Amino acid sequence: MSDRKLDQDAPALNRASRTGESTEDERLLESHPKEEARPRDFTKSDPWRVFRIMGEFVEGFDTLARTEKAVSIFGSARVRPDDPQYLDAEKTARLLAEAGFGVITGGGPGIMEAANKGAKEAGGISIGCNIELPFEQGMNPFVDVAVNFRYFFVRKTMFVKYADAFVIFPGGFGTLDELFEALTLIQTGKVRDFPVILFGSGYWQGMLDWIRDTMLAEGKVSESDMDLLVVTDDPYEVVRVVQDCHENGQAGYRQVASATRR
Repeated sequence: MSDRKLDQDAPALNRASRTGESTEDERLLESHPKEEARPRDFTKSDPWRVFRIMGEFVEGFDTLARTEKAVSIFGSARVRPDDPQYLDAEKTARLLAEAGFGVITGGGPGIMEAANKGAKEAGGISIGCNIELPFEQGMNPFVDVAVNFRYFFVRKTMFVKYADAFVIFPGGFGTLDELFEALTLIQTGKVRDFPVILFGSGYWQGMLDWIRDTMLAEGKVSESDMDLLVVTDDPYEVVRVVQDCHENGQAGYRQVASATRR
């Protein structure tokens, strides 16, 4: 299939279909349902959904509770196995697994599959946190520990809770969502500081230039906020940064982050 055909198919792949049933997230976030659509069955009401959400947290916590150290890897689901980005993600995950880190992904195709593959083939823990979507995604075959979620916010909690670092490969809106949520949590002190590593300097440079030249220049972020990100094209550097933070705390990788933007 040509790249152009992929681009044509991409919106249909990633935009919620209105022909099937709505997702649990959609039903939860529908604040003003029409009168005739309001559920009479309590098990379809918002208070009941609280119990379902609690159940997802319990399942996630119980399944991942024995994950001692791991790295969450994010990136595009549209990347094919022969793409250099796929191969870089596979190598990065393999090196992390060899260093004793589990790998957590969204469990789907593309970069997620590459990361799970690299971890599994290196004998490491390969974790997939999949999500209910209007289109079929499914768990990739390289996941050993699988958890399925209906709600994005529950799933995202697992990525943060059980990760010593985030490695962000080139991706789209979902990847950016994970990236900026992590940065916000760290910036506001809601979580302990941990490495957020952007892999692929060419892909991310435009965004970094905008953050520096617009956001920082207008005072929307601080100079120190720029050090929240490490940028690299080297799988070995990813492992060095993750290991250094795991062993020595945030000081070491902050120096790396500062150095990468000089």
